[in-house]
Amino acid sequence: MAPCSWRALCSQRCNHMTRWFEDIGIDEPFPLGSHSFTEAEIIRFATLYDPQYFHIDPEAAKLSHFGGLVASGWHTVSVGHRHMVDALFAEEDRLRGLGEEPGVSGPSPGVNTMQFKAPVRPGDTVTYTLIVTGKRASNSIPGWGLLFNTIEAHNQRNELVYHAELVGFSKLRDYKMPLRLRLLLALTRLPVLGRLLKGSGTP
Repeated sequence: MAPCSWRALCSQRCNHMTRWFEDIGIDEPFPLGSHSFTEAEIIRFATLYDPQYFHIDPEAAKLSHFGGLVASGWHTVSVGHRHMVDALFAEEDRLRGLGEEPGVSGPSPGVNTMQFKAPVRPGDTVTYTLIVTGKRASNSIPGWGLLFNTIEAHNQRNELVYHAELVGFSKLRDYKMPLRLRLLLALTRLPVLGRLLKGSGTP
């Protein structure tokens, strides 16, 4: 992509992606979409990133405890993550289409649980779902909240193949900075006091 095209895309996309923290419901399933895993794709991904024999060699994989070729767990995760990002962009477009301003998403501070519950084999179609199971305001970053998410993936037989619990940041739409923080921010902009406050480690 040419630099000008990237900047144009980023100016439209990079500050948004989803709903505001206040508008995100709890325990509401958010469909992320489906993906069909082919043998060629499984081998290609694993050859690059996880070249264990049961991911890259169909014949040798027959002798593994899987009894055949299976997708790398990281392949399953990566596909789900791409579907999640695409779904968040689609939600942004939906909100803009309704004349609403989309919210601002942030990074994830980490993953608490990741489980590969069943192997993904060539020909399997895996469907991903995101559920926000809880949320609260951040204790360390004013104006942001934490979302506690579960991602699950099921194959065409409705067998659970992947389960993850992760945390993500989401910006508060209605946040008003407390007077104390506003005063400290104003003081740090004064040359002399700003150096003193920064040097003292005032939170």
